[in-house]
Amino acid sequence: MKSLILLIASKRIFPAALIPAMLWLSFSCNSSAPKSGTEQNDAIVAVTFVKQESQHKVDVLMDGKLFTSYCWPDSVYKPVLYPVLNAAGVEITRGYPLQPRIGERSDHRHQVGIWLNYGNVNGYDFWGNGAEGERQVKLGAIKHLAVETTEGGDGEGTLRAKASWVDSSGRELIAESSTYHFIAEGTTRIIDRISVLTATGGKVDFPDTKEGFLGMRVARQLELPSDEEVTLLDAQGVPTKIKALPNEGVTGNYRSSEAVTGPDVWGTRARWMALYGSIGDEKVSVVICDHPGNINYPTYWHARGYGLFAANPFGVKDFTKGKDSLNYSLPAGQSVTFRYRFVISSAQQLTDEAINGYADAFAKRYE
Repeated sequence: MKSLILLIASKRIFPAALIPAMLWLSFSCNSSAPKSGTEQNDAIVAVTFVKQESQHKVDVLMDGKLFTSYCWPDSVYKPVLYPVLNAAGVEITRGYPLQPRIGERSDHRHQVGIWLNYGNVNGYDFWGNGAEGERQVKLGAIKHLAVETTEGGDGEGTLRAKASWVDSSGRELIAESSTYHFIAEGTTRIIDRISVLTATGGKVDFPDTKEGFLGMRVARQLELPSDEEVTLLDAQGVPTKIKALPNEGVTGNYRSSEAVTGPDVWGTRARWMALYGSIGDEKVSVVICDHPGNINYPTYWHARGYGLFAANPFGVKDFTKGKDSLNYSLPAGQSVTFRYRFVISSAQQLTDEAINGYADAFAKRYE
């Protein structure tokens, strides 16, 4: 390119004063811009969807590999994201009860994948629905109605779905419209869930309870080490009680935006909560970010060492041991919006600075 420019200049096709600019252009066109990370981190990841209505699910693929599925199993009584895998293909959610794995807990069968519901809605329990295998009079259910749209793209895909919160008689209390943004940034995976709840069956009360609200149940390896008695699944899938809890491979630990760690995070308030650990040789960070536009921001955390990782803005009375209360009510015909972000990092443990960056970007994106 340089020799061509000199040749043209020697024949006085262009003024000599333009030659420096032409040489700069030649250098720019033949030089690569500085990389912010590895080639893998900079690669654009295609997000696509595969609808499988007969199997009650829509698979979310990133570069053709399963990231998660939006699904509505009959036995779960709510739509969930399950399973959830990191960029390396490592499953970070518990398999039980849908796909039990040896050595994992068999408790709280209603805690599946990632979900959003609450333990007391006009007296109906939407949190523990399906916990005992048989429906009880005061248990509610969230009925999947339709996947309205899916839109794939480079680096991000969007799924919109409708659901109905019904009481034990099938009467609708709440109409739900949720939008899921599935985002890939290098080896980091992000899920933004924006859910609009509308009181269609009259006024809806959310009396304070710790059993809520946005929840996730993680793999055994991401639990916190403990010496408690526990029931684990054996090789035949039979629940077996173990008195001395084996902690081999159990590596999880919580840390909040307020620098609270371990089991002490339960019942505290924070703009985000991180769960760190390793699954085999794979380092994993799972973060949930609250949004400034949500009720009672920053949220309380119903985060337990046994693998339950949940944000709950409504459980004030339980979290403060009766010192305070909220008892939120949604007037008939009115709507309320909830926004939450999951950040799932592969091959590294995120720093507070990095997490604050994700939380700030989340707050700004959905102002």
